[in-house]
Amino acid sequence: MAKRCEICGKDPKTGNQVSHSHILTKRRWMPNIQRVRAEVNGSVKRIQVCTRCLKAGKVKRAI
Repeated sequence: MAKRCEICGKDPKTGNQVSHSHILTKRRWMPNIQRVRAEVNGSVKRIQVCTRCLKAGKVKRAI
């Protein structure tokens, strides 16, 4: 299952974790992806959406 928002395309970002002694190790920042039932083109589907899109109202949730 991909960690990608189906509305805005937000996906994991990579970078370095920096310790106090400045030793760098790789790490990932994961988006907060929720699996929701939403109306897409008039039909109800399960899609993966980030919480920013949910909060902004970009998704019409199905009841």
